[in-house]
Amino acid sequence: MHLLILLSITMGLWGALSLPLPTVVVIHNLLDINEINKDLDLTEGDIVEEDQRSSIAGGDQWSSSVLYQLDANLDMNAKGVILRAFEQFRLKTCVDFRPRRSESQFISVEKHQGCWSYVGKKSTGQTLSIGTYCDHIAVVEHEFLHALGFLHEQSRYDREDYITINWDNIRQGMDYNFDKYGKAITSTMGTPYDYWSVMHSSKTAFSNNNGSSIATKDPRFEDVIGQHLEMSFYDALELNRRYDCNESISFLDHCSFEDESLCDMSVCSRSSAGWQRVSRADGGPHSDHTYLGTDSQGSFMHFSTNHSSEGDSARLTTRRMTPGRPCKVQCLQFYYYHSGNETDQLNIWIREFESEEDTEGTRRLMGHISGSPADYWQLHHVPLNATKTFQVEFEARKGAGSSRGGFSVDDINLSETECPHHTWQIRNFEEALKNSVQTPFLFSPKYYSIDGYRFQIMLQMMEDHFGAFVRLVSGTNDDKLQWPCPWRQVTILALDQNAHIQHRMSGQISLTTDPTELGRKGFFWDNPRHVGASDETPERDYATPERDYATPERDYVTDGRGYGLFMTHKELRSREFLKGGDMFFLISMHDISSLEHSQSLPCPNMPQQTFTAVSQDPDQGCLST
Repeated sequence: MHLLILLSITMGLWGALSLPLPTVVVIHNLLDINEINKDLDLTEGDIVEEDQRSSIAGGDQWSSSVLYQLDANLDMNAKGVILRAFEQFRLKTCVDFRPRRSESQFISVEKHQGCWSYVGKKSTGQTLSIGTYCDHIAVVEHEFLHALGFLHEQSRYDREDYITINWDNIRQGMDYNFDKYGKAITSTMGTPYDYWSVMHSSKTAFSNNNGSSIATKDPRFEDVIGQHLEMSFYDALELNRRYDCNESISFLDHCSFEDESLCDMSVCSRSSAGWQRVSRADGGPHSDHTYLGTDSQGSFMHFSTNHSSEGDSARLTTRRMTPGRPCKVQCLQFYYYHSGNETDQLNIWIREFESEEDTEGTRRLMGHISGSPADYWQLHHVPLNATKTFQVEFEARKGAGSSRGGFSVDDINLSETECPHHTWQIRNFEEALKNSVQTPFLFSPKYYSIDGYRFQIMLQMMEDHFGAFVRLVSGTNDDKLQWPCPWRQVTILALDQNAHIQHRMSGQISLTTDPTELGRKGFFWDNPRHVGASDETPERDYATPERDYATPERDYVTDGRGYGLFMTHKELRSREFLKGGDMFFLISMHDISSLEHSQSLPCPNMPQQTFTAVSQDPDQGCLST
């Protein structure tokens, strides 16, 4: 059972504004592995030793697919987090995971006390523990990297050039946890020492509370080591080199338009208006997204609707790609800037081909953007379901009426993964951090899951960190749904806005609705109309903060449940979470109930399209290229 702490929130200014105080329950705060395993007799905090030969130098290596089995005693939330960690391995590396059938060598993932693993592949199979408080993606990645052959970063033979071990600050009898390994035992695979590694212990590891046990030679990384985000770029590179590969399982393409090659994309126009690679555009944007908020200047693609005629259009087309995963699901992610007229359109198509000789293919509309312009970059996801070789086409089209700008796109990423279900953009997030006393909670829009449950995210803003909570909201489908809400996993991802999806180190938390869990008024995740309270909070769009939403019928909301500490302000400023001052949260609610009796989840379904084809002559040739 998670430790439940009921927060009693009494904030004078919040109450003076006559705003409601949400009731939230803290599961627990995100803990360091050494904190979780404090009373366990494990080498370096989380390693089970069979002998001293296991290391990243060689041998003890899995094939390209790691076999696993999720034990029945694992918490349901942990099972879902483990599968999400596997998706991160597939996105960043060549290592895949598949359920064990009858093989004898596999990783049995079980719930024991603490989080721990053997190092490398064991000839008789092995156990990996994801116990209480371990159900966090960075912890899961850490333990599986041990199983894949990794030791801790601070045990490298070259560590003296980068860190200092303060032996006087280490608890008595714990010195052996800071042994380092020579070149005969461990290999760096040619990667530099990585303060960002998910395998690096924190500055307080095994500390006797007299000061830091590990000091970084570069003080900028003092609070970076021991990060709780996810595996770093060099973690992934080292893993790929260890397994002698350089391609990932699910990554397909990326482009930030930093050179004239356009990442092998092509442009096509049926008029004088066309896509152009620029560093700024009349009417906005005045900077690309890649280097937004910095002194550097990059490029993006822009289609001007300022001087073009109604109906003028142009296409920006990717190279051909072939999906290789069993689930034929892809996600297109890109940033766009809309400075044109509300009738201008940006249509997203895929074109599928029967063979290499097929030059025309079959085109389908997958996404559509129009409506009111905005003076900032926005993030957009388009779910795709190509089953054969395909390419993506960005079609910009001039609408009716005057325009001061047009459509711009930047930082395109395409992968064989499921898209997040919702994107919550909070403008000027740093201002919200500064105003945490006046505004202690931020409320997301109220979302629907794919299967009809309605829910909301709440951020609790504190002086040096923020927490995140989930609550159920009454909705239009409540009389058709199963109650209490069974085994829906909500994941909240704070997006590291690095241009390249494989280089990101985002922060994320997941929590799962347990239909047997009790709350103040009955089952915690029961129908909000039965166990909830009337919601007095105005729903607000933080991308356009001047706009409030009124609902004709009063909503009912349950208590919130989540993490009192999601991220610290230092973590937010350590990477590209606040690019341009804005924060993005990617939010999903998945049905993971099948994991009660299964080792994997079924292929995701395509979300229902909420747009119709609007292009008038969608597939005619080009007048210019």
